[in-house]
Amino acid sequence: MAHDAEAPSDIPFGPEDAPWQKTFSDLRLVGGLPYGTPPSADPRDAYIGVPEVPHAKVQLPPGGLDPGQYEEAEALFRSHIDTQTRNFAGYQVTSDLDYRPRLAHYLDRHLNNVGDPFQSSSYTLNSKVLERAVLDYFASLWHAKWPHDERDPESYWGYLLTMGSSEGNLYGLWNARDYLAGKRLRAHDRGTGVLTYEQAPKGEEHGPNAFHPIAFFSEDTHYSLTKAVRALAIDTFHAVGSTRYPNENPLRPGAPWPTEVPSTADGAIDIERLATLVRFFACRGYPILVSLNYGSTFKGAYDDVAAVARTVRGICTEYGLHRRRIRRAATDDHDERSGYWLHIDGALGAGYAPFLEMARNVGMVDQAPPVFDFRIADVHSLTMSGHKWFGTPWACGVFMTRTGLQMTPPKSSEYIGAADTTFAGSRNGFSALLMWDHLARHSYDDQVRLAAGCDRLAGYAHERLLDLQHRLGRDLWVARSPQALTVRFRQPRAEIVHRYSLAGETVPVNGVPRTYVHLYVMRHLSRELVDELIADLHRPGAFPPEPTADPPRRPRPRVVT
Repeated sequence: MAHDAEAPSDIPFGPEDAPWQKTFSDLRLVGGLPYGTPPSADPRDAYIGVPEVPHAKVQLPPGGLDPGQYEEAEALFRSHIDTQTRNFAGYQVTSDLDYRPRLAHYLDRHLNNVGDPFQSSSYTLNSKVLERAVLDYFASLWHAKWPHDERDPESYWGYLLTMGSSEGNLYGLWNARDYLAGKRLRAHDRGTGVLTYEQAPKGEEHGPNAFHPIAFFSEDTHYSLTKAVRALAIDTFHAVGSTRYPNENPLRPGAPWPTEVPSTADGAIDIERLATLVRFFACRGYPILVSLNYGSTFKGAYDDVAAVARTVRGICTEYGLHRRRIRRAATDDHDERSGYWLHIDGALGAGYAPFLEMARNVGMVDQAPPVFDFRIADVHSLTMSGHKWFGTPWACGVFMTRTGLQMTPPKSSEYIGAADTTFAGSRNGFSALLMWDHLARHSYDDQVRLAAGCDRLAGYAHERLLDLQHRLGRDLWVARSPQALTVRFRQPRAEIVHRYSLAGETVPVNGVPRTYVHLYVMRHLSRELVDELIADLHRPGAFPPEPTADPPRRPRPRVVT
């Protein structure tokens, strides 16, 4: 119990605008004082407001909301969300959802898929039987060997994420860090009943940098990669280059090291520059960790995974990093593994591109993105978001690797009756049900038609924006990367950004910063909504005026002495 007697006592709170201290019954008083601390200021002034949902209507006084207040608050919020859903055009998530008629029953059940999806658990309220079916579906779609077999290192292993691909990136980089640092593979501990977490000795035959992985990712990579390498204490080429080799930037000798690998104008990783950077560290014995984008967040660009894999493998082979014998001290236990790891962030593209490839193969579209999946032997891990192309009402996703690449979990998890080989621990079992439901009701044929339709609509939106640019006689910076579902253009005024939920990003072009927004063509988007957006963009004042080259200077005030 805490109470600040000096706090303001008359701050209006809740739908009745009653002071917070006046909303307590005797059951909520301790020693004659309200339980908890009162507000130190009016939250309505402290927080960013949503005009359609006045904050007072949804505030939660200790007495709760009566039925009428609840109904009013929920109606305001529902109207706001329904309006924004109708106009939602700026993010790569699908709003065309229809799970409620079939799956509402399960909202009153606690589905928790804690632990490994391929092991039973003493927590029996789970959907692992559906999770395994979903994982097999994606293993087949991504050309992995399936079903999962713990005795077969080439078969796939994976799990469904509670977060989106941000969790998949975090888990993939964690696995990559430990693999390249020589830690124990899970295969070494199967059947022993004991889980250990052991670092390989730094044998002299490997060199001083042999277990110090270096991460590479492009400037168009999602910010979750930056969070992941920081959380996992993985060194990037920028960090090590700046501290150990400050004047040896191989891209521009004497210049500061870039923070990420440069991208091409379309947003794909620049393979030639990546090769230069990788070679600099590979020749010094550092293991190489590369994270690639397959449908980058803002530009929708696809890195050429096969070309990068060939490049990285070739460089690592040249410097003896393609095969490394990892041995443990005082034992004959050893394994052979590569000195590089390729992780694919396919948050959007890994769910969409396989169907676009099928559409291209039957002539429904002209082009498809390059191959990205386990057909490429050097792909070590892959992640995808379930809420993006497929569509779920909350974030979820898939992580997948090969069974032989799994690392040993840090500690035994006897309590749950299954090894916790995942990142999250408790995992949302409802996500497996939603993804299973969607895939059960949408055949490959359905998905191919949807993918081809979205590709055509993205082309239509691109053409309409180019036409608008011509009619306005003003450069709107309209651009679409090859086969991307997104079209980017100059940021319009704030009201339009809000109405269509357009995501913005400032991108340097020839050294000059430009603030873009983008339109994302997901399956809920229609030509009608694209046309509405174009009409709003055509209205006078839709775009801020061009800044003048030399703004007038204010005269300096005279100083009287």
